[in-house]
Amino acid sequence: QATLVESGGGLVQPGESLRLACTVSGDVLNYYTVGWFRQAPGKEREGVSCMDASEREIYYRESVKGRFTISRDRAANVVYLQMDSLKPEDTGLYFCALEGTPFAQRMCTSYKGNFRGQGTQVTVAS
Repeated sequence: QATLVESGGGLVQPGESLRLACTVSGDVLNYYTVGWFRQAPGKEREGVSCMDASEREIYYRESVKGRFTISRDRAANVVYLQMDSLKPEDTGLYFCALEGTPFAQRMCTSYKGNFRGQGTQVTVAS
């Protein structure tokens, strides 16, 4: 069974950038939709960005459009989330996940909570 390990989180000031990485063991990215999610204390889990296996469908939640970019290194089995112009409301535990659905938007909006990593903390504060 594949494992997912996130890295790249940290404490930054508003307006700064971070790049998160999700390293996936096994050659599964060619077959699964992958997504980044975040969870802040007292708030519901949010689907931040998802990408299907072919990279033809990419979904971003409205609040991160134009600031976040999801990408993938197929050779290294790593999925990235480049986060620019960070805001305090972006604070949360970010984790990556895989699902068998072929639809990126569906994964981000209806994620079941399975097959995920432990997460990496992102804190945006001045």
